[in-house]
Amino acid sequence: MELTPDEWNAVRLSIKVAVWAMLGSLPLGLLTALILARGNFWGKSLLNGIVHLPLILPPVVTGYLLLLSFGRRGPVGAFLAEHFGIVFSFRWTGAALACAIMGFPLMVRAIRLSIEAVDRRLEAAAGTLGAGPAWVFATITLPLILPGIIAGMILSFGKAMGEFGATITFVSNIPGETQTLPSAIYTFTQIPGGDAGALRLTLISVAISMAALMASEALAQRASRRIEGRA
Repeated sequence: MELTPDEWNAVRLSIKVAVWAMLGSLPLGLLTALILARGNFWGKSLLNGIVHLPLILPPVVTGYLLLLSFGRRGPVGAFLAEHFGIVFSFRWTGAALACAIMGFPLMVRAIRLSIEAVDRRLEAAAGTLGAGPAWVFATITLPLILPGIIAGMILSFGKAMGEFGATITFVSNIPGETQTLPSAIYTFTQIPGGDAGALRLTLISVAISMAALMASEALAQRASRRIEGRA
């Protein structure tokens, strides 16, 4: 099965966008999950609703809101372009931003559930031995929630690989710049004789997704064995 140069570009761009979306949202996702799992403050329900809003809204709505905010004429987009030279609309960076936002709720939920499952007595014991909060988190909490972090990262990656509505609304479908695998498959389905190309890219998408899931399972099992070995 040979792919054309344009198809290879779509594959490479999809992986690039998915990886950046996953890594870019990880620090904020971890912090948000920690706040939602351990925090007790007014507005927690509101924050939780905002975090999960991309799961409920139609992806096209999310993409349109991004276009209004981060477009060249949007308040955030105009500020970033004028002062830092950063442009998101109709660029692959915009596709990464859209994918990060769409996958963010899945990442946060996976990490939050992992944090809530941690035995707080282990952290308390480390604290009584003189360890500070940062050291307790780095040496006790973080290793215990590592399987959840891995699961959240893979969920974010998978969502980014399959995202279509938000990206095509925000950054359009420009070959070589913003045309990811879902956009390329959609393009093939709209042209006569495009079934073969759509099928090739579909098989590639399935293969990448399965590889990501298998890697996630292997990493999660390895992390679990390390945790059990320390226990």
